[in-house]
Amino acid sequence: MTLDDLVRRAAALAAGPQRAILGITGSPGAGKSTLVAALLAHLGDHAVAHVPMDGFHLADVALEALGRRNAKGAPDTFDVGGYVALLRRLRAADDDPAEDVVYAPAFERDLEQPLAGAIAVPRSARLVLTEGNYLLLDRGRWAQVRPELDEVWFCDPRPDVRLAQLTARHVAFGKPPAHARAWVAAVDEPNAALVEATRARADVVVPATLLESLPAVG
Repeated sequence: MTLDDLVRRAAALAAGPQRAILGITGSPGAGKSTLVAALLAHLGDHAVAHVPMDGFHLADVALEALGRRNAKGAPDTFDVGGYVALLRRLRAADDDPAEDVVYAPAFERDLEQPLAGAIAVPRSARLVLTEGNYLLLDRGRWAQVRPELDEVWFCDPRPDVRLAQLTARHVAFGKPPAHARAWVAAVDEPNAALVEATRARADVVVPATLLESLPAVG
């Protein structure tokens, strides 16, 4: 499998008669955003939008009220109902002349907070890329996500590379190294175990060799 293979597969989805939604999933630090960036860079001849699941993180004020700020990133710290509603709206917009643009939230890494209405998905977007950890999770309301996606690709990096990338990302966004390592062990790795258990449900498994060949994001 090569990047060209994946680009051709994504382009075929974009060329269909209806808007398609392609999910990119994998554990925290797996390289989902890197793969999305590579696909966007190679699909220039197609109208493609990018809507990350992370825009549906609950804000810190909500997590504080729930007593879950120290579990940020776990399945119950997202507005999964809102995410499902957006995916359904993106599909329905294809047949609704009043829906010229659908606005979606983004996640601001510098602030570690969601930003409402930050991403515009125009009617011309025939393929929507959406990436996140729990696209294949089959419990609770998360089970409603997979039926809204045309395909889901699972990023499968080497575990040591994933952990190094994940820890480095936490450090880059402000956590001291010791705190970053502790957070990964206490929060991210239990979440990773949940995600890894969904691997068999993916349409495509993107191997470590391909992921490691992609240029780093940012």
